[in-house]
Amino acid sequence: MLIEPSVTGKVVVALQDGFYGASSGSGFSNRDFLIALTRLLPPDRLVVVSVRGYSDPIDPFWTAQLLKSLRRAKAQTVLVNHCGEDSAHGRDLLTEMVASVVSGEDRCLVVGLDRSLLGLAADDNRDLLLVPRSTAALTCADLSEIIWERDCLHTAVKSGGHVVAISDFMRRHLRDDYGLPGDALVVMPNGLLLDDDAPSEQANALPRPAEEGFLLSHGRAVPDKGFEDLLAALEILRSRRVPVPHLVLAATAPGPTTAYQRHLARVIEDSHVDATLVTEFNPRIRAWMSSPVLRGIVVPSRREPFGRIPLEAFAAGAGPVIATRAGGLPETVVDGCTGFTAEPHDPASLADAIHRGLTVTPSERVHLVKAGGALLHERHDYLANIQAALAAVAPWALSWSGVR
Repeated sequence: MLIEPSVTGKVVVALQDGFYGASSGSGFSNRDFLIALTRLLPPDRLVVVSVRGYSDPIDPFWTAQLLKSLRRAKAQTVLVNHCGEDSAHGRDLLTEMVASVVSGEDRCLVVGLDRSLLGLAADDNRDLLLVPRSTAALTCADLSEIIWERDCLHTAVKSGGHVVAISDFMRRHLRDDYGLPGDALVVMPNGLLLDDDAPSEQANALPRPAEEGFLLSHGRAVPDKGFEDLLAALEILRSRRVPVPHLVLAATAPGPTTAYQRHLARVIEDSHVDATLVTEFNPRIRAWMSSPVLRGIVVPSRREPFGRIPLEAFAAGAGPVIATRAGGLPETVVDGCTGFTAEPHDPASLADAIHRGLTVTPSERVHLVKAGGALLHERHDYLANIQAALAAVAPWALSWSGVR
């Protein structure tokens, strides 16, 4: 029996993407972050603040499962529907909600998930941990947004806050491109909950042309995901008379079909690529990784702060994984070890990598899958990584009182 002194204080986590549903890796990572805290923190310590924006995906099953985990941990939830289309107003509303929650607390750790929380600051009674999963410098050319982000991050650091680097690539990017001091950066590699007890998703029925074998590529329907490069790479392989299985391309977005998705559909129609385009997001798409007729998973990104899909493939025992060397992807897809790699924005290089993936022997595939699983467990156990980050920033938050 161990009696510890009582520790008061709250851990306030604010987020937008991932509470009501998710259509991107950020949303999945945010949900896993919350679930990890329900396991790491004492009861009654966690407070979750979230605003549902105008275009956020809504998944009732997803939300119900998350709320069940939060209730089990006796966490407090502060939720507001924000139906306006003004993202800046939603950002300000979320920041105001956090300020209201922490006022009156003698001690707290505030964790800002998502870019909308970068305006938060630390103070004498408030530890701060910001978790940018990407930056404006990586995703857009709007100089005003980049300046706003940089100013927010520097203000947070000067007030005593810390900024998470979700990959080695992001650590270098935040240090070199945003000028953040190294001692303000906390390395917390993104990852998966390896003992996730959430109900497994049942896979949607495969498109009929994929039933005898297929390649899978999925992600948000944006140009940075490199889907046009993938289609061009398959055209190159076809011109070389390389047999290529059917491609299931899940370039998804919440809501109506986007202009970019319609563009991809035209590219497929005008080319000779054998492909099915899936435009509507559903978490069950990820269950296709466990299909016995899967021939490979392709991640053709032009930019990628981290890249969660390879880890999901490793967890599913799927492979080979073929990915570009964009951003943080080489940290998980190691050429010839856990998968095959190509230069980003280079269809010819990607075609070569896909060809290598399609011609692996069964024993080589087993080796790739085992190496990927080992990497996942050694470096990307998200529960362990989150615990280490909290221990470095606010060790008091992990302290339990009473009998253990």
